[in-house]
Amino acid sequence: MCAKLEKPQTEQITYEGLLQGNKDWVAATLQEDPEFFDRLSAGQKPPVLWIGCSDSRVPANQITNTMPGDIFVHRNIANVVTHTDMNLLSVLDYSVNVLKVKHIIVCGHYGCGGVNAALGDKQVGLIDNWLRNIKDVYRTHERELATIKDTQRKFDRLVELNAIEGAANVMSTSIVQNAWASGQELSVNAWVYSLKTGLITDLKVSASNADDISPVFKMHVDK
Repeated sequence: MCAKLEKPQTEQITYEGLLQGNKDWVAATLQEDPEFFDRLSAGQKPPVLWIGCSDSRVPANQITNTMPGDIFVHRNIANVVTHTDMNLLSVLDYSVNVLKVKHIIVCGHYGCGGVNAALGDKQVGLIDNWLRNIKDVYRTHERELATIKDTQRKFDRLVELNAIEGAANVMSTSIVQNAWASGQELSVNAWVYSLKTGLITDLKVSASNADDISPVFKMHVDK
């Protein structure tokens, strides 16, 4: 169930319009399902953690045709996953150990401005420090990327590799490995979304236990 409302043109969106839009959405939702907010306010148990890009064109619920309460979401510039990001690690820990999600998805998207900026050498600002993480992905896969002469294809491939490396970083956290060691059902996957088609592609990089990750990242877990 999802209430259908007429969407205003982006350039016409105002502060007051956002508040009115909320009221219109609530009214339309209640008309379709009077108990919707009663159920929603009772608690959450989403089966999925989504780690995606902050880009306004890539909203997790809409592109997967899911409802509020179905997906726990963390978003940042270019869906970067690092082991020093306490914000992300806190979200991951809560998702795995409290919400008991069953699927973690790292989803990049073609046309990502952060990845594109990391491909260049122009200073952007404070975000340059954040984009270094994507440059590290490039360095790790430099041999493969050097063989791609088409600029657009190289851009697309770095988007894919960034999502793949992000998923690998999730897999190697102590949070995920401890969950696996305790027998918790949990998979980690890498996806990429196309703004041009609206379709998601499974990058076929998944793990559901510690045997699926590189031995160098495996941790000894006391059971």
